[in-house]
Amino acid sequence: MNRKMTREIKIGFVGVGGDNPVRVQSMTNTDTRDPDKTLDQIKELAIAGCEIVRVAVPDAEAAQSLNRIVAGSPLPVVADIHFDHRLALKSIEAGIHGLRLNPGNIGERTRVNRVVDAARSGGIPVRIGVNSGSVDKRILERYGGPTPEAMVESAMEHIRMLESRNFELIKVSLKSSSVLNTISAYKLFTERRDYPLHIGITEAGTPLRGAAKSGAGLGILLYEGLGDTLRVSLTGDPVDEMVVAWEILRSLGLRQRGPEIISCPTCGRTEIDLVSMATAVEKRLRGVKKVFTVAVMGCVVNGPGEAREADIGLAGGRDCGIIFKKGRVIKKVRGDNLLPEFMRELESYLT
Repeated sequence: MNRKMTREIKIGFVGVGGDNPVRVQSMTNTDTRDPDKTLDQIKELAIAGCEIVRVAVPDAEAAQSLNRIVAGSPLPVVADIHFDHRLALKSIEAGIHGLRLNPGNIGERTRVNRVVDAARSGGIPVRIGVNSGSVDKRILERYGGPTPEAMVESAMEHIRMLESRNFELIKVSLKSSSVLNTISAYKLFTERRDYPLHIGITEAGTPLRGAAKSGAGLGILLYEGLGDTLRVSLTGDPVDEMVVAWEILRSLGLRQRGPEIISCPTCGRTEIDLVSMATAVEKRLRGVKKVFTVAVMGCVVNGPGEAREADIGLAGGRDCGIIFKKGRVIKKVRGDNLLPEFMRELESYLT
């Protein structure tokens, strides 16, 4: 994979683009007007591996809450603004580290200029975020719908407004619920500008469907060297987005965080409750940052062989299970003691 070199920007203390790794981002689904609840979720996201967090700012009360949120957040905070330039200005005053704002949507040019000048003074990047559902009607008519070309042209209109003020602290996203349209839009855009890219499949769906669509779309983009930050958009708890995001990056050899869990898909030889065992192991390891490989296998015949490179693992049969390290059996366990014994070995491994 040859990573496309983009400009480097800073979102708070986090470098984006250039030689920086692909960053993992998410968005809170709490009411921003409740700073305590929002901060609780941000802290959960940070533990799960989030590196940049976005919060919705729908009104002045939400903007006012940003003072406490930014002060208490372990992550750089990006304010999501639509239509009202005053909310952008209040967010900047509150100390936010980035804006998600389409300048063409906040009214006359003097309003855009005020926001741009304030962002420049604070060194605050602006993400131009175009979704297939937010393309201007004029552009839709010109291109016959929300095509990749239409999305790129919409983004370019917003970008030119910033560039006309000599503002280039810009990040760009071009998301569609269509995987193929999303990929095409990002490819087209890279022919026009070298701003860092935030990638994602918007409205991807519930956890299973959303993970599948995001894995396909983001995997292809990343393999082609495109993407500086990413978000896996799932309908549900944003903390769950972190698991999918990191697994996508891990599977492509781009980044590692925490243990990799290998578990077989079960078959007719499986004689233990492998699903509950794998789930219990996964739950215990959530939030662990140490990088290693764990195997949870359902067959003592093939388990250690198929998972030979695992740092630690288990394989179970009806009356007997084994615990192994690097393919070497270290303990045989009978009955229902396999999971408890393995958990003890795992705790020892983690210390």
